[in-house]
Amino acid sequence: MSFLFNVILTIQMLSALVMIGLVLVQHGKGADMGAAFGSGSSGSLFGASGSANFLSRSTAVLATVFFVCTLGLAYLGSHRPADSGSVLDRAAAPAAAPASAASGAAGQIPAGASVPVPSAPAAPAAPAAPASGAGQIPGR
Repeated sequence: MSFLFNVILTIQMLSALVMIGLVLVQHGKGADMGAAFGSGSSGSLFGASGSANFLSRSTAVLATVFFVCTLGLAYLGSHRPADSGSVLDRAAAPAAAPASAASGAAGQIPAGASVPVPSAPAAPAAPAAPASGAGQIPGR
């Protein structure tokens, strides 16, 4: 699972970097307006209209790849195998084991044995005095 996670993460990072480069290479809508009035040249590497079409389609494909990789990473990051359980389940399991061993074989209570009833929680204690002298400042 770790190998697949690393492959998807690498594809996502490469698509993000190439997409950033493609966006920076593209012309803005105002670039053609300046070329029409004579300031700047309208020639480009891929031709006047071909570059926008090729670059915008490439950007759309890379954005789709980036989005699919993001969904895949989110699924792999949140997906847990069924046997792993949660941290709370693993912490509660050792505490329950001695109680079942002390009560008899396979957790059965012998006949005539009394079942311990948990007592009510104790009332909260009064708050302790502050350690510093802040509680001893006289008021007016």
